[in-house]
Amino acid sequence: MKAEIGKDLPTEGRDNIRAAAARVLRLEADALGLLADQLDDHFDAAVDLLAGIKGKLVVSGMGKSGHIARKIAATLASTGTPAHYVHPGEASHGDLGMIGRDDGVLTLSNSGETAELNDLVAYAKFRRIPLLAMVGKAPSTLGSAADVALVLPPMAEACPMGLAPTTSTTMMLGLGDALAVALMERRGFSADQFQVLHPGGRLGREFIKVEDLMHVGAELPICTVETPMSAAILTMTEKRFGCIGVVDAAGVLIGIVTDGDLSRHMDDGLMAKVVGDVMTPGPKTIRTGALAAEALGFMNANKITCLFVAGEVHAPGKPVGILHVHDILRAGIA
Repeated sequence: MKAEIGKDLPTEGRDNIRAAAARVLRLEADALGLLADQLDDHFDAAVDLLAGIKGKLVVSGMGKSGHIARKIAATLASTGTPAHYVHPGEASHGDLGMIGRDDGVLTLSNSGETAELNDLVAYAKFRRIPLLAMVGKAPSTLGSAADVALVLPPMAEACPMGLAPTTSTTMMLGLGDALAVALMERRGFSADQFQVLHPGGRLGREFIKVEDLMHVGAELPICTVETPMSAAILTMTEKRFGCIGVVDAAGVLIGIVTDGDLSRHMDDGLMAKVVGDVMTPGPKTIRTGALAAEALGFMNANKITCLFVAGEVHAPGKPVGILHVHDILRAGIA
């Protein structure tokens, strides 16, 4: 049986717990607001430094700063800035060999005096590798050694003893996100590039395009207005899309025959007709570059299960593919 939440706590105890939690959240929110207000030329210089790195960015930190450094490295890597985390202890025991002359280093330390980072910092300075630091105190050893130092504004830790890294790590995390997004915008990082780096999971599925799923070539059910309905029905049966596209002499899509059209003309001597007598003109189409999620929404709005994909630059108006709602659902888009 599921236990009742807070059953053994008196009302006053629950209120105190909630008040403590609210105090932490408000303090950290205030810290992020102060950080945003104090962004200056140093942030611009940091973005310039990161944008100028030809290789990868090595991100490092110790303790709680190290956990934040891992997340920052992951965010940068997934948004177009090659980056990975290196533990400062491992760096001192051989992992410095991962850092090349075209790379850069980002170090995190609230105190700016983390001894475990010394070897990494010394290596970067000796090799003239760009060094960016995120610190909570200025001046500090790390801040002074860095080519660019991002100094967090002074704020009390949310911990009641003022010891556990809470507010400071929240600011570091936010500043890391700010750097990643600023670099994305500077580089014009696109949805296409994002999908390439996120092929799995929901993020990847959301950026699947129509051209990634559509059927092409011999799979297309196509005919002309003069095609006998008997032949058109055979094509519809063979291709199994429940429709057939109708093109003019230039190959431009001008109509469509669906299962619904067949039902409406069944008693009118259907087999003696040609496609032009039965088709619905001006069929709905979608462009190749549209997101599959957009195509699904379009199908739902128009109550259709199949959609022709029309060419744009190289084949304007011509059917270059066809997409069935099942293709989209199989891709995990819903």
